Amino acid sequence: MPDDAAFMRRAIALADASVATLEGGPFGAVIVRDDRIVGEGANRVTTDHDPTAHAEIVAIRDACRTLSTFSLDGCVIYTSCEPCPMCLAAIYWARISAIVYGNTREDAARIGFDDDLIYREVALAMAQRSIPTRRLLAGEAIGTFDSWSRTAGKVPY
Repeated sequence: MPDDAAFMRRAIALADASVATLEGGPFGAVIVRDDRIVGEGANRVTTDHDPTAHAEIVAIRDACRTLSTFSLDGCVIYTSCEPCPMCLAAIYWARISAIVYGNTREDAARIGFDDDLIYREVALAMAQRSIPTRRLLAGEAIGTFDSWSRTAGKVPY
């Protein structure tokens, strides 16, 4: 049986270290397979000047490097806070099997990390979103997809 509390405490410790060193925001995450940590990360948004460097993304990248795969099927992510929409999407893309979290998105909003706008925007039709979005050169762009669909030996993901 996995030691859920120990893995969550490690995620919280990574978040605490990030706060203490000011190397990012107050978030940490670990990815576990077969009761062993295979990836971990703390928020590095401000340190790396990368808005995608959330703890979960950093941990996913670390686990994928460690395991030499893009699929984390069979892994569990322990994260100090409920994942934001970007991290949640990455967790699905990585095929992580379960999510265990500490703080809620409401807890995060209380300290200035409010994801509600993004959750609301994703649910809207493109024409209703606050960032203007338009389609261009669809006839040319589809050629790449056609080539992909005919390519032998591709690795589907």
